[in-house]
Amino acid sequence: MKTVAQLICLKTERKVYAVAPEQMVLEAVRTMAERNVGALPVIENGIVIGVISERDYARKMILQGRSSAGTPVRSIMSSPVVTVAPHQSIETCMKIMTEQHLRHLPVVENEKLVGLLSIGDLVKAAIAEQADLILQLEQYIRGH
Repeated sequence: MKTVAQLICLKTERKVYAVAPEQMVLEAVRTMAERNVGALPVIENGIVIGVISERDYARKMILQGRSSAGTPVRSIMSSPVVTVAPHQSIETCMKIMTEQHLRHLPVVENEKLVGLLSIGDLVKAAIAEQADLILQLEQYIRGH
């Protein structure tokens, strides 16, 4: 199975957008909409301290009737943050996401953010790997 580093290299959009904990939630949601992403890592002093997602916005802002223009990201971000390292396997990431009920995993190396994986990235990788395995098995059965 592929590693996180290999999967990041395959992504068409490798740039990771992030927000600061003092930024207003409205700015974060606007960035998510503009970049067509469902979550943003929250960075303070170069370290990932949380993640803000559309789920956080829906549950901690909308349902509680809070103002996104006056609420800092820090107050609704998911923290402590669960991260993975580039050497870890896709299988490990899927296990973490399933057990922790996460949809996004920041990838950190030497305390520096190097990527962000979504559940969609992992599913896509797993499907591609299964398709390759099926092809290999079919070729083996046919004797090629």
